[in-house]
Amino acid sequence: MIYVMNFYYKYFTRVNPLPGPFPFPLVGNFPQIYWWFNGDGQMFHNYCYEKYGDIYEIYDHSRSIVLCRVDYLENFFSNKNMHWMRFPNCKGLKELGIEGKGIVVNNNYKSWVFNRHFISQAILSPKFTDEAIDQTNKLFNELESYWNKLVLFHKEEIIKENKNIIDFAEWLKHYTNDMIIKLLTGERSYSMAAYFNTFGGEKSDYPSVEIEDSVKLFQALHKLIIGYSIFFFITPFLRNCIPFFKNIADDTLKSMRFFNQKLEVIIKKRRKEIKDTSLDESLPHDMLTSMIIKNTFRDVNYIEVGEAARSMTNSEIRANLLDGIINGTYKTASILSFVIYYIAHNPDVKKKMLEEVDYIFQGDKMRPITKDDFYNLSYCEAIVKEVARVCPITHSFARCIDKSEEIAGYQWPVGTSFRFNVRAIHHDDDYWEEPNKFNPDRWLVENFETKNSFIMFGGGLRMCPGRKLAMIELVCLIALLFRTYEINLIDTNSPIKATSDIIIISCDELLVEIKPRN
Repeated sequence: MIYVMNFYYKYFTRVNPLPGPFPFPLVGNFPQIYWWFNGDGQMFHNYCYEKYGDIYEIYDHSRSIVLCRVDYLENFFSNKNMHWMRFPNCKGLKELGIEGKGIVVNNNYKSWVFNRHFISQAILSPKFTDEAIDQTNKLFNELESYWNKLVLFHKEEIIKENKNIIDFAEWLKHYTNDMIIKLLTGERSYSMAAYFNTFGGEKSDYPSVEIEDSVKLFQALHKLIIGYSIFFFITPFLRNCIPFFKNIADDTLKSMRFFNQKLEVIIKKRRKEIKDTSLDESLPHDMLTSMIIKNTFRDVNYIEVGEAARSMTNSEIRANLLDGIINGTYKTASILSFVIYYIAHNPDVKKKMLEEVDYIFQGDKMRPITKDDFYNLSYCEAIVKEVARVCPITHSFARCIDKSEEIAGYQWPVGTSFRFNVRAIHHDDDYWEEPNKFNPDRWLVENFETKNSFIMFGGGLRMCPGRKLAMIELVCLIALLFRTYEINLIDTNSPIKATSDIIIISCDELLVEIKPRN
């Protein structure tokens, strides 16, 4: 009773009371999200935006101010203010073992800058770009080999029904999992091979032990992604005492321990490989190797000066790898699934995209895609951006101010949490012409975009460091897929099957008919 009374006393005496759904003690607005909208965070925010307008407040275990206009974001994305924290400090970070580590949820500014510097240098280097494109080619060839074997295995069925149906979303999750693990750690994952083996008949050529390890890793990643957010949005009391939340939390912590053990083995192995490699021999260009050798004598840019020049510990490396793997698998797979969905529903867009792909490849379906091809696929890139605008994968992201600030016409105290309603900002008709129309051509007009009106990768100091890698994967895969295959939805009248939580939208299933392009 004392807790409830204290909760509502703070609620009714809060600074700058704003409209918003009425909160409950401990659970905030989760009853509305799960009872009214079946857990769909995007629908919940759409409802709040339509009912309460451009600024409203919601509660998880604490209050968040939701901003829905571009002009409200200047304080967060400008170089003058630089509010860099994503979340206020919470016990969940400590429980997960990531407090003060990595870059995604790190609230230790010194540590965050140190890690961010490492990651940005590694990802933006030309060698890493070359490696990303090279792995895109190799893994796409592997993906094609599985599809070809499935066609042969189901040949009679396909001839009878004249269809080759696959769940494109599921294949992409396994593809992006193999891709991100290879680029970040330099180690092979066999997620696609494991998924192929579930179809029966012919099996992949990889050893069963390695495939089983990849299955365990993929399952652990899935549980980690599902349960990660409850450590930020659910109170410790619910996580530790209510069976439903406790089970999810326990599974998440178990998966975290498993992941950390795997990464520790990989890091130690790579350190030994680097130590045993002579100085005149080249090293791999994956992120793990870059992080290990940075600020050591193996680093060509080594300068021994101050804290910034120290090397990275295993614990810091694990946290950065985990950030990259969590954010580089399901998000990329989902947005590419949405790309396929929107291309199928817009024949004029598909025609222009095919014209660009055919012009670049000149009918050659075999040669690898190159870095020059990537930079020339401007319309494919425009499609990716327009899909991300119309249907943002991250529909809400957060900031926490570290000093008192005037935002949206109100003065806010230190520690106030804010959320950005990405879909509302991407559909604001003050900044977008015909915002509800799917129109990739808008991206071909130079300097048409208003500052901060497109936040696919966030903005300000916390802008996603992996944005270039994501665009390489997405643009190159569109070209490789459509130069070779005709891809059609099985049911063009059905909405895409997707799940939305508090922050992320993920594609659950996308059934397509795929056949060689004539």
